[in-house]
Order: sequence, then structure tokens, then C-alpha cells
Amino acid sequence: MRAAVLTVSTSRAASGGHDASGERLEQFAREIGGEIVAREIVPDDRPLIEERLRHFSDVDACALVLTTGGTGVAPNDLTPEATRAVIEREVPGIAEAMREASRPHTRHWLLSRGIAGIRGATLIVNFPGNPRSIEQTASAIADCLPHALELIAGLPSEH
Repeated sequence: MRAAVLTVSTSRAASGGHDASGERLEQFAREIGGEIVAREIVPDDRPLIEERLRHFSDVDACALVLTTGGTGVAPNDLTPEATRAVIEREVPGIAEAMREASRPHTRHWLLSRGIAGIRGATLIVNFPGNPRSIEQTASAIADCLPHALELIAGLPSEH
């Protein structure tokens, strides 16, 4: 399964510093059978985020696109809005499960605005920007993602 990881961080895009969150998402994608075809860092710029999501879906033909960062409530946290602009159907249960998985670990779990949705044959999932939070939320959805990707691809699957 082709996969891409997009880190949304103005500071990391400017400095080129270590991207622990993107690294963790890449590891997660590999754990569930993903082949990483792209990993990028972009600033908190909604049109640019939308463009990269479209590119990974439509040009790179990724089955899975994982984003990290930009899911909070700060004025420049625009990843959910960019994702919503490019998806055709939302998959709210994924985002709900991720928020619920964060609940025991932080009192700020309910401020996460990440979403998940489908564009064509691509599932896009917004993760928080903190590597520790990625670990907690990824484990909550790891079992369902392969099945979801089979269904999105139109493959026969047991229900």
C-alpha cells in the first residue's frame, strides 16, 4: 500500500530541524503495511496543505496519507480545514477514536480537531503534532486501517 506522510509545521519547514512526528508516522505506516512514497514538511499554509494532499491522492496514488500537526485551536492550526476541503467523504469514527485514546493522557484531548476522510481511493488521517500523542492515537486505529483501506480500494473483504 502506497503511503505519504505530511508534517505541518511552520517552524520545522523553516528550520529543517528533526521531524520526530513525521518519523513516528512513517514508522506507523510501515507497521500496517505501508510503503512510504513521500514524506514532506510544509508550513501552516492552508492552500499549500490542500495542494499536497491532492497531489499525494491524485498524482502519487497513495492509499493512505497521514498528516501530523496543525490540528489544535491556535489561529494557524488549519490542517483540518485543508483536509475537509479536499476530501469527498468524512470518516468521523477514526477521529473520534483518536481523541478518545488521548483522553487518559492529557486533559486537553478535546481540543484536538483532527479529522479523517476519503478522497477518491485515498484515506487521509490527521494526527496530532506531538510524537507521544501519535503513539497513543495510532494504536487506537491500527487494527481498523487495513480493513478500511481494502474497502476504499473496492477489494473483497470479510465483514
